[in-house]
Amino acid sequence: MTLPPFVWLILWLLLSAPFVYIIGRIDILTGARRGLARWLALLCMAVAWWAFGRATLDFYSAGAPELVAQATWSFGAITMRFDGLSLLLAALVLTLTTVILIYSGPYIGRGEGGEKHYALLLMLCGAIVGLGSAGDLFNLWLWFEAMAFASYPLVVFYTHDRLALEAGIKYLVQSSAGSVFILLGIALVLLSAGTLDVVGARQALAAAPVEPVLWLTAGALFVVGFGVKIALVPLHTWLPDAHSQAPSGISAILSAVVIEAGLIALLRSLSALSGAAVSWGALLIGFGLFNMLAGNLLALRQQQVKRLLAFSSIGHVGYMILGLGIALYVGTAAGAQAGFFHLLSHGLMKGLAFLAAGALMFGLQHELGRAGASAGHAPLTVDDLSGAAWRYPLVALVFSLAVLGLGGLPPLVGFMSKWQILVAGAQTRDVFILIVLIVAALNSVLSLGYYAPLVNRMYRREPGRLVAAGRALPSAIVAPLLLLAGAIVVLGVLPFLAGWLTIPAAADLLSAFAP
Repeated sequence: MTLPPFVWLILWLLLSAPFVYIIGRIDILTGARRGLARWLALLCMAVAWWAFGRATLDFYSAGAPELVAQATWSFGAITMRFDGLSLLLAALVLTLTTVILIYSGPYIGRGEGGEKHYALLLMLCGAIVGLGSAGDLFNLWLWFEAMAFASYPLVVFYTHDRLALEAGIKYLVQSSAGSVFILLGIALVLLSAGTLDVVGARQALAAAPVEPVLWLTAGALFVVGFGVKIALVPLHTWLPDAHSQAPSGISAILSAVVIEAGLIALLRSLSALSGAAVSWGALLIGFGLFNMLAGNLLALRQQQVKRLLAFSSIGHVGYMILGLGIALYVGTAAGAQAGFFHLLSHGLMKGLAFLAAGALMFGLQHELGRAGASAGHAPLTVDDLSGAAWRYPLVALVFSLAVLGLGGLPPLVGFMSKWQILVAGAQTRDVFILIVLIVAALNSVLSLGYYAPLVNRMYRREPGRLVAAGRALPSAIVAPLLLLAGAIVVLGVLPFLAGWLTIPAAADLLSAFAP
């Protein structure tokens, strides 16, 4: 049986993970400690990029993206589809995983646990690509669980840290509860449609409409279940602890990709429920408003940098689902493209922000550890950033670009993605949406209340004791930051370059929810 490239991509990432772990253990047990696990993981990612390239070429050769080109593969009850949503999510997770693998060399070191870190990263990457390509609800749930299985040990990577263990338990318990809700929703769809295939279920429900209460209940279960992973307010309580206690590379992928993967999974699930696009659109808009306001207000109160960034992710989820909600509410491709563009831009900016914060933690690690915190995982506070630009100019620059982009300042990509959401909403000339847009714009201004002080601390304060005593940063940490910084500047100035990802994703979304 011939497997399409996107299936090979998923299998390669999953099967290479244990191999990386075994080689890494051998490297440590023999006392060599040459970092073989990391180098092997990078080699595996190079092969993964080749498979992704082949899958992308197959996708575009199948027809114009506007016509919703896709590749489908079935094996028994398993249905996999590589469409616009799959393409977007795969490109984002492969980019961030590659950057984190490079970054993690000096950050994680060559001691015990490194081999587990790299193997689980590959497994997490494969699970996310699989989730984005799942064409039936049950296997979507299985990929969702695989993602949680791979991410949990990464959240509790610092097993000696009590706070990390507590964050991991909270993450595991809430994720498990969400999974139960998802399974109940899947059961209702199977009961109503007689199939779990997303396209088949939608067609079956369209041909023989069921009681509205049934699909509303199934949809509500999906929203709650996946909403935990997406951090929809008030289902967000796990996120600040998990994102702040994990290693910075893992914080980056949790905030930049895992949240977005949960959103893609939610959209897939809701699309199986035919004839309710307007209802789901209104619901997403409502959650978008709550997330913006709650995320920004909670971020304003934070003094730890990583917790601040974690709470800001909650607010940015609001912008993503606002754009997508507008698209479903009025059926506009512009809203869908804008929502997916913000999903992409947030992934790049938030990944950069967490990695830059981690670089500063690495540089100040020795001095922070003297304050009594766990070695290797001391919290970085806003005050610790005082004068960081004088000791770490490149890291301070890219960190500033990331947070100011998140705040929506031009010419960075965060401004352009928010601007496209506002324009798409204004074009509808709907009074309700116009009011929502005003609230969104005000929230963007509000976010500068916690982003701007970070930049001010780094550039307008004298270097503090911690900064003055900080150690130099290796190039393997700084180089990935520069690559991501370049991406958010280029996409801010030339946003059309993201069209090869956002246009097909928007086309697939509207096609999936078409009456």
